[in-house]
Amino acid sequence: MNAIHPDPKASPGELGDLLRYWRDVRGVSQLDLSLEAGISQRQISFIESGRSVPGRDTLLTLAQTLDVPLRERNALLLAAGYAPVYSEAPWNAQEMHSVIRALERVVRQHEPFPAIVMDRHWNVLMTNDAAPRFFDCFIDMTARPGPRNMLHLIFDPQGMRPFVADWDVVSRSLLQRVYRESVGNVIDNGTTRLLDELLAYPDVPRDWRTNYGPSAAPTMPVIPMDFISERGMLRYFSMVTTVGAPQSVMTQELRLECMFPADEETEARHRELLAAHSKSHGTGG
Repeated sequence: MNAIHPDPKASPGELGDLLRYWRDVRGVSQLDLSLEAGISQRQISFIESGRSVPGRDTLLTLAQTLDVPLRERNALLLAAGYAPVYSEAPWNAQEMHSVIRALERVVRQHEPFPAIVMDRHWNVLMTNDAAPRFFDCFIDMTARPGPRNMLHLIFDPQGMRPFVADWDVVSRSLLQRVYRESVGNVIDNGTTRLLDELLAYPDVPRDWRTNYGPSAAPTMPVIPMDFISERGMLRYFSMVTTVGAPQSVMTQELRLECMFPADEETEARHRELLAAHSKSHGTGG
């Protein structure tokens, strides 16, 4: 028997609505969920109709089966009257210390190419030295107030956008990435706001959704991003890394993006660009 009992003031109806929502998001029937989770279809039906509140372990099994993101699993637990299981401590909390140290080591090792740690909404949490130096070769980064957001940096006509080659293609690809790389493939309110803000910029393609989904054309193995610099075209691609087996909300939502030169010519030009920037600004490098 579960040692933690539901709060009698909790709303079974709210819990039922949330569980039904996640089933709909994943395209799973009650029967399919029952077979996958090893929980009777009748019990699932009772939960969704508000006729019963499951034990905490049962609820977590259903959430795991539906691949519900950790932040939203806490919401399910709260709706059932249980305390949240997954820590929602902020990025700079003491419990994140070991993860932060590991990320610092990775971004440092990626020099002299940009490496950036972001949250689920593409806000920059950490970079190596190369990242701001690289972008500062194109625009004055000190003129952009924090917190900085990578997508706003790319979409803003006063930011990196004038230097992005094939803007129409790149912007569509980036908007699709917001969907594809959202935590648990779920578009939360913050992501919706971010998309609205990006679409508010001038000349953003409005038909980008037609290139997303099952009917979309096959995508490349990586998304290239080319920049037009005074030293010629710079061609890059990114690798995105997430933390394996996360046990806290923030850990699950972290994204580490590392930019790599796509060819030897870009690698040479990149090094020349940063060296020239360091020389003009009187810094080492």
